[in-house]
Amino acid sequence: MEWIFFTADLERAGNFTDEKSHQRISLNRNFFDERWSRNRTVTSLDWSPQFPELLLASYNNNEESPNDPDGVVLVWNTKFKKTTPEYIFHCQSAVLSATFARFHPNLILGGTYSGQIVLWDNRVQKRTPIQRTPLSASAHTHPVYCMSVVGTQNAHNLISISTDGRMCSWSLDMLGQPQEILDLHRMQSKPVAVTCLDFPHSDVNNFVVGSEEGAAYSACRHGAKAGITDTYDGHQGPVTGISVNGVQGGIDFSHMFLTSSIDWTIKLWSLKDSKPIYSFEDNGDYVLDVKWSPTHPALFAAVDGSGRLDLWNLNQDTEVPTASINVEGNSALNKVSWTPSGLHVTVGDNQGKIWVYDVAENFAHPRHDEWNKFLYTTQELRNNQVDEELEKLNYSVSNTSLTSMSSLTSTPLR
Repeated sequence: MEWIFFTADLERAGNFTDEKSHQRISLNRNFFDERWSRNRTVTSLDWSPQFPELLLASYNNNEESPNDPDGVVLVWNTKFKKTTPEYIFHCQSAVLSATFARFHPNLILGGTYSGQIVLWDNRVQKRTPIQRTPLSASAHTHPVYCMSVVGTQNAHNLISISTDGRMCSWSLDMLGQPQEILDLHRMQSKPVAVTCLDFPHSDVNNFVVGSEEGAAYSACRHGAKAGITDTYDGHQGPVTGISVNGVQGGIDFSHMFLTSSIDWTIKLWSLKDSKPIYSFEDNGDYVLDVKWSPTHPALFAAVDGSGRLDLWNLNQDTEVPTASINVEGNSALNKVSWTPSGLHVTVGDNQGKIWVYDVAENFAHPRHDEWNKFLYTTQELRNNQVDEELEKLNYSVSNTSLTSMSSLTSTPLR
């Protein structure tokens, strides 16, 4: 197995062999199926909570095969060396999001371009859905790019949001109609065109979404303020990924979240501040997804349109990624996902291929002081942001003064 060593400075110079570098990432394997995944964009990735070896991937339509089903979901087994999927599922509409149904090991849920939510069961000898939601005004009639199963073993729901801002809450026992409907609106009652969604760890009420118009929003499902609660403006293009810091530890960072965008940037936010804490601007292409590590408070992964996977450890560097690698062929990477252990990162591209990377333990697992370090890092970033804003303010004030003075000197005496 080939290991690649990285440091922020030497990576740019093409030298990967610095003795001091302990940040390591290596290709474990990839998954591709000539019949079912070729020429399809990977639209979502998910790991089974019950069977850690099972990886689920959903795929968009293959324009070169109009007679094939538009939507495909494949379940891959990472334990075995076989190159074919463990399960193959499909449906009539392109699958834009898919997830294992937490608490139901055999069920898989898909959100489609048509707006239908579909349900597959791997115990049934059929590749088509066993249940579908209705295409009606009481549910979704626009594409569903994001879904999440929230709650506990005894009380859980599927949350889905379509691009017209409609949020539905479903019981998996009855997909005939949603239990709750909430329409997300921004100012002037315009619907939010939602592209991505994330819930803080173990929260079922509060969540964040990214949108086509470039803003992120916090929202809640219940109570007097149900709907959009705050707006986070900062991106110059659609938000492609959103991720809430969910690492449990001595300090709670669940108010911190990341967004990625086609404006080539990743932004770090706090729910408590409408402006970004920091903007990561090392990418030279669309940044198409971002995910916090599930185990390390300061570590996240991002993928972009040039085929690059970046791992950022903010306790080590905020200017450039701590580790980077390009997939073979440099195909655009559309999705990124961590295994629950934090020791593997999976990426999916726009050609139907999935890569699984191993992350070295000394990089993936946090030391006991990482939480305090990250608190210090975020405070430093905030202080720098305040300093920059003061500089801009002083610059504009001095410019205004100079302009006033020049206008006075240029006024002829009468």
